[in-house]
Amino acid sequence: MPVLPLLRPREAVGVFERLGWRVARQRGSHIVLTRPGAPATLSIPDHAQVARGTLRVLIAKAGLTIEEFLAAAR
Repeated sequence: MPVLPLLRPREAVGVFERLGWRVARQRGSHIVLTRPGAPATLSIPDHAQVARGTLRVLIAKAGLTIEEFLAAAR
């Protein structure tokens, strides 16, 4: 399994936006992303960095593989 990089929240949001997700709102310290037709929403904590485990869960909720996410991050 590829190693996920440590990303800042805005970098992670940018990758998800390239994959079709859109920022719906920000409430407190979480950025909420939605995508038409997707049953789930993604909630990215707006901290210094997104933890690797949290990012792994967000990628899975988005229905992506880690490889697909990393390809979009380039």
